[in-house]
Amino acid sequence: MSESAPADPSNSSDSESSSRGSVGRANPDRSRRLALAAAATIAENLGRKIVVLDMTRLTALFDYHVIATGTSGRQLRAIADEIERVLEKEHGEKRLSIAGLEDSRWIVQDFGTIIVHLFDDETRAFYSLENLWADASKVDLTGIVPAESIS
Repeated sequence: MSESAPADPSNSSDSESSSRGSVGRANPDRSRRLALAAAATIAENLGRKIVVLDMTRLTALFDYHVIATGTSGRQLRAIADEIERVLEKEHGEKRLSIAGLEDSRWIVQDFGTIIVHLFDDETRAFYSLENLWADASKVDLTGIVPAESIS
């Protein structure tokens, strides 16, 4: 696994048992559950400004972006570790790749159908993924994430 660049999501297949995990639109409900589980895990680990973008109308490469902010590199790494643990142990989904651990300003985790972006404040403002993907709909996180954690 590369720690310097995100995985190329274009290598996906429609088979849920493929090496990329549950990719394609074969199981969009599963993708949504994974994205919500990642968002809940971020909130439990005190991540802030959490947003889940539904990308299904915009790209066939993945289904959801999960975006959040942390207060330090150490916190971002801890959140990334916990997301990986929860998605693998509780949902059977393995991380395919990770990037950004060394600098810990923007950590990207590729789980096939969901991509998790963990930012520090400055880097999130600079890249502004929510504006880049402004046509994506935001998933309602009410009841999943405390209101003060939602972006």
